[in-house]
Amino acid sequence: MCGIAGAAWTRHSAAIDSAQLRRMTDLIVHRGPDQEGQHIAAARGNPEAGVALGFRRLSIIDLSTGNQPLSNEDGSVWIAFNGEIYNYVELREELLAKGHQFATHSDTEVIVHAYEEYGIECLQKFRGMFAFALWDDRNERLLLARDRLGKKPLLYRQESDRLSFGSELKSLLQIPGAPREVDPQAIDLFLTYQYVPHPRTILKGYRKLPPAHYAVYEKGQLSVQRYWTPPYRSDVTHPLADPALAHSQYWSAADWQAKLRETLTEAVRIRMRSDVPLGAFLSGGIDSTIISGLMQSLSSRPILTFSIGFPVAKFDEREYAREAAKLLGTDHQEYMVEPAALDMLPELIWHYDEPFGDSSAIPTMYLSRVTRQKVTVALSGDGGDELFAGYDRYQAVLLAGKIDRLPGFVKSICGWPLWQKIPARVEQKSFRRRLKRFLSGMAESPERRYLRWIGIFDNDARDRLYSTEFKARIAGFDSAEFLLDAYQLCPDRDFITRTTAVDVQTYLPCDILTKVDIASMAASLEARSPFLDHHVAELAARMPLDLKFERGRGKKILVETFKDLLPSSIQTRKKMGFGVPIDHWFRNELRSLMEETLLSPQSLARGYFNPDTIRDLVTQHTSGQFDHSYRLWNLMVLEHWHRTFLDPASPPTGPVQSLGM
Repeated sequence: MCGIAGAAWTRHSAAIDSAQLRRMTDLIVHRGPDQEGQHIAAARGNPEAGVALGFRRLSIIDLSTGNQPLSNEDGSVWIAFNGEIYNYVELREELLAKGHQFATHSDTEVIVHAYEEYGIECLQKFRGMFAFALWDDRNERLLLARDRLGKKPLLYRQESDRLSFGSELKSLLQIPGAPREVDPQAIDLFLTYQYVPHPRTILKGYRKLPPAHYAVYEKGQLSVQRYWTPPYRSDVTHPLADPALAHSQYWSAADWQAKLRETLTEAVRIRMRSDVPLGAFLSGGIDSTIISGLMQSLSSRPILTFSIGFPVAKFDEREYAREAAKLLGTDHQEYMVEPAALDMLPELIWHYDEPFGDSSAIPTMYLSRVTRQKVTVALSGDGGDELFAGYDRYQAVLLAGKIDRLPGFVKSICGWPLWQKIPARVEQKSFRRRLKRFLSGMAESPERRYLRWIGIFDNDARDRLYSTEFKARIAGFDSAEFLLDAYQLCPDRDFITRTTAVDVQTYLPCDILTKVDIASMAASLEARSPFLDHHVAELAARMPLDLKFERGRGKKILVETFKDLLPSSIQTRKKMGFGVPIDHWFRNELRSLMEETLLSPQSLARGYFNPDTIRDLVTQHTSGQFDHSYRLWNLMVLEHWHRTFLDPASPPTGPVQSLGM
């Protein structure tokens, strides 16, 4: 696991020198504290063109010879690579048989020779998580590529004579003259989703390469293409897909279970390839318990598992994690997170680069830190909810679909605005609060209704929040388009399956995987996700819904397939989620922090928001009238991001020690 940065150019005046490249890589030293490297060269056939590849290494495999940037035998192909190719052993044997010569035993060199052999189609061969920049000197071509499901990040900025790239946005800001102008539409997207979705970033002119895409920069021209789509659509096929799936429409439930057990076990096995200590995150939920159980079944000694808890009981899963660890026989470690953990807020803002509003980044960062004290690699259960219909909100999708089939006047009654006047308890997850949220979307299309349910500020809330001037700046922009476009990639399945497919392509890479990648890399910890092996993802995408979701409960096939690894209490427990008690903290220990941030003259003067609306949100929350904790957290993150990345006169080179509170 590593960090990369660099550029390619078509005019020598746009070249990146060694000092500039080192500034870019120094800012991501947390991604690779073990080694650094550079390759800077003009193109052989054109001295005006050239490339700079910068690299920071976290040593996991081939500790002695896997340094980067790395090239082929004649130096015509160079690479800077972040990630792991889990099937590199098998690919190496395949390429050796074709006559390629290897100087190392690293997975990085496999990419170089696979590109020589197969060209861009080599991406279809890789089973792993990756983001890389590959320079093809003969063609003066820079190839950027990102893994299928978006586990590793890659950002870029195109100028007239140069394309720069990096694992993190902060690296790109170190290039002299790099602009820092906020994109107002990105703010609207952030307050809708709690993240800025690809391909946008929070700053104008900077882009994220989407998952399952590659970009080719050749002779000054940039082309971005998708190379893989999860096969939710019946007409989607992949060149190297498992041939057995072609006949899956004839499979019994037992056939599906056997194939799932085989495929996920293999995904865990190849992710246990490591030359450094490894363990697993164990929350006590179904997904992490299955992964820990499979790891333990493949290990000759107790594996290390890690969990954290909170002093607020409804957010504390340690009891279930202990029960799972006891059944599986792991060497279990657990830790407690107190409100003081928010002392890391300046670092959290710094590491995430953009406003990122998922408050579970706090425990994820804390868990990564304590895990890194014992291991360098940790396996996680990420992806199980999206692939196997595990979120509670899919129950609402099911119920709403039934209501949609009722006569129009019944649906109109369900969407009646007067229902929103019903008094409800303060808590976000109280029955009446959830009922009101459910009914609020019944007058809309199923797709827009789903966004209303999962969003932070819906259209009405954002309309009240924004100032007149800010509304004018984003006039005509519809933040829902990101979600609506994703629905179009799966047009011919039932709506619950379509919605899980949307979550796989939006919420999973933009929120869950971003959260885990940044938090783990901040601690120099590599996180691996067996559920997100693309063979597992393709199997889940083709699977009939009734195998995953029955009587309003998801993950049916996971429970039935892996019963031997799951304590009975975990098989039937209600999903808790990896949340934090922000609502409680904002009314108690962190109230002054929240008020001093959002009600400060500095914050209110930015011009985005109506100050009276901000004051109302704060007052309603602190007085106990309403739980606005998610919204207030997102607003607080946005303000601290401004203080870190925009307010200083020059691009920041580290966390802001004082955020002006």
